[in-house]
Amino acid sequence: MPTRDAAPPGRGRTFRYDSGPIDGLKPVAPTESTVSEATEEPWRTVFGHAEPYPDQADGIDAARTVAGKNGFLALEGACGTGKTMLALTAGIDLVRDPDSDYERVVVLTSVKQQLRQFESDLRTINETLPDDWRPVSGLTLVGKADVCPYARENRGGVDAENVYERCEGLRERTRNLVGDGGETTPGALVDGARRAQTGFADAGGDGVDYLETGGEPTPYLPETPEHGGSATREGVEYCPFYAQYLDDLPEEGDAAEAVPFDFTDRGFVDAEELVRLSAGRGTCPHSVMGALLPETEVVVANYYHAFDPTTVGGFTGALVDDSTFVVCDEAHMLEPRVRDLVSDGVADASLRDAESELTRVIQPVRFENAGKTTEGTTDADLVRGELADAEVSLEEVERLREFVRDLREEIDRRVEAFLDAERRGWRDDLTELRDEELPLRDPEVPGEDEITAWAREAGYGEAVWARAEQVGAVVARILDEAEATDGGGGDGSDSSNGGGSRDRQRAAPGVGRTLNEWYRRDHETYFRELELLRTWDRTEAPESWRRAYNARLALHNCVPADTIGERLAEFGGGVLMSATLAPLDVFAEVTGLNYLESRGRPVETRTYGLGFPEANRASFAVDVPKFTYSNRGAPGEDNQTRRAHVDAVSEVAATTPGNVLVGMPSYGEAEWMAGELEADARVEKPVLLDESSDDTATEALKADFFEGEAKLLVTSIRGTLTEGVDYEGDRLAAAAVCGVPIIDTSSPRTRAVRTAYDREFGEGFETALTVPAVRKARQAIGRVIRGPEEVGVRCLVDARYARESWNGVREHLPEHEREEFRPVSSDMLRFGLERFWSDRE
Repeated sequence: MPTRDAAPPGRGRTFRYDSGPIDGLKPVAPTESTVSEATEEPWRTVFGHAEPYPDQADGIDAARTVAGKNGFLALEGACGTGKTMLALTAGIDLVRDPDSDYERVVVLTSVKQQLRQFESDLRTINETLPDDWRPVSGLTLVGKADVCPYARENRGGVDAENVYERCEGLRERTRNLVGDGGETTPGALVDGARRAQTGFADAGGDGVDYLETGGEPTPYLPETPEHGGSATREGVEYCPFYAQYLDDLPEEGDAAEAVPFDFTDRGFVDAEELVRLSAGRGTCPHSVMGALLPETEVVVANYYHAFDPTTVGGFTGALVDDSTFVVCDEAHMLEPRVRDLVSDGVADASLRDAESELTRVIQPVRFENAGKTTEGTTDADLVRGELADAEVSLEEVERLREFVRDLREEIDRRVEAFLDAERRGWRDDLTELRDEELPLRDPEVPGEDEITAWAREAGYGEAVWARAEQVGAVVARILDEAEATDGGGGDGSDSSNGGGSRDRQRAAPGVGRTLNEWYRRDHETYFRELELLRTWDRTEAPESWRRAYNARLALHNCVPADTIGERLAEFGGGVLMSATLAPLDVFAEVTGLNYLESRGRPVETRTYGLGFPEANRASFAVDVPKFTYSNRGAPGEDNQTRRAHVDAVSEVAATTPGNVLVGMPSYGEAEWMAGELEADARVEKPVLLDESSDDTATEALKADFFEGEAKLLVTSIRGTLTEGVDYEGDRLAAAAVCGVPIIDTSSPRTRAVRTAYDREFGEGFETALTVPAVRKARQAIGRVIRGPEEVGVRCLVDARYARESWNGVREHLPEHEREEFRPVSSDMLRFGLERFWSDRE
């Protein structure tokens, strides 16, 4: 096995060039030769290219200046602005500035392609730094499925589907074995796992069967080991990688000392290298990733790493402080992404499991009191002791169980009543059922929801709601302790994997937390509903709705602006950027920037247009009938509106010498348009249709579109092919967007969001629905021109883009796009297209 590298790095600012000596390393400071001749712009030394674009330089200066005042820059920059390098340069320069308090840059993005761009630009920065500068350390946060050796190789009963439950179960049992009162030590567990492999070879096994991952052998067998097994006792399954990490972790001091390699001069470490360097040395890559977080200068992550309360509380909290320069990329998606993360809910299945857990805590005490058994004495003492320590009474546990049981019955009653009224005969064919929303109040009239009212009338008052979280937490603690005392098996009622090992997360804490939030949150900015989500559970009775649905009580945060603002306020400063933020005043309202300004944090804005040659592109706002439902009707109807949109797209397809992307408001409309284009004699290109599908099918469709002869690809604007996909080079010659892709306004949740925005900002329809739809359309047409040599056509097909009207959207385009997207009639569109392509020839 390989030996360990040099001692791991120190903490935080030890990576900055102004630091003193750490671990025998000499501090690296900029010399006269390494500082750019433009001393007023020291960031040029960090900048990864010879010269910045003018807008790029302005953006770096603006970001650095406002962040130096603990403020934020909202930046809209068209493709080609160099936003990724701009943000990294500003942030890294501040981190390495001896007069700055910043210690790290945290990049947040929801698009995988953008994540890869930040990784690439960070590598470029490191490649171009002066020779006497230490590389900028970087790390990308990924999920457990990407780094767990067992999950990556589908061994040990761990795979991408169950990795979180299995990991937590394995870690919990490992901690129980080595913690206070445990029967062994981390080092002994590691030795046992290594000896198992040696014993396999000594016993005449046909070669030593190493678990390999990331191209590196690990010191363990492919299956998870067990500790303490005998003829009369099942062993306890544990994770040897996590045991090694615990063995390396010092009792006091820095978690980074458990990192088995020298991180100081490695620069950027991606997930594959992290796995190779960690698993190859027998330690847990995910734990090592967590230990490195406070030590890393640039962390590339997802929105949920900063905004999901559970993730921040359990893993990434060290990144959320005033020494972090935060970069929110694709920031036009910040509001909807965070709305989902800070909303809450509890499923019917979770309520069922919580009821079972509550019963398991109640029974030992009640059975002992009734004299039914003497076997429960130990468990009864444990229950009484833990409840007393938590200042929770057994009566409170019983009351919560009654509430959860009655709540499930009320859900059952409501679902059956709804299906009987709205989906008559539903029991005859459960496969015909679809997802449903059952609002618990009028979405447009804030007020108490029906579940809260039901609970009050049933005698469940504030006490049961308010105490639910604390009761749920102590129930989980009791069950964990009971199973640890029992050697990992507990009462066996819900055990799985490896001798009674338990890998399902406890339901009671989550149920208790959600019930507490349900009662505590207001009824103006929060909307409550019962969601019916399609599933197929053969363990339920054939005539039960639970066979076809998982019901979920949902608590939606309709207006997350203050929540976003509060979290951003915890960072030192940063940049929020996208190619489509306009209108910036609306963006500032809905993403909490106004909240920050009201608390004295400065906010600056910048808008940069497309910097590539205007002669290489033609942009049209086509004045045809508005593609609204009232105008177009259902797919298949023959009317002027539908004919006009088919004609416009056909003209683009017929005149464009290359691939054409067509964006429609929905997948249903995309299917209709694809059929019309296939039947249109003017369209000679093959027509590809994107349907709602998995990633594999989408990637295959993209490959088909990019290869061979020119084609038409028709998709939904709200799908995955119009945003975050790079159609570089000659992969795309034109894009046409039909209509304004406003989401279904009849949905109860959408109506509630619109009403809440009306109350909070005014003009709820514009702010909550129209502006995000225009951004979606702009993202789609932004796929065409991705570089200075690229040539193409961009068409917004709908009168609302072409002229002012009561429901027009032209005002939501930034000024530079209003100037470029010239309104044209359908008659003049072909002339404009032919002239443009003729000039290019």
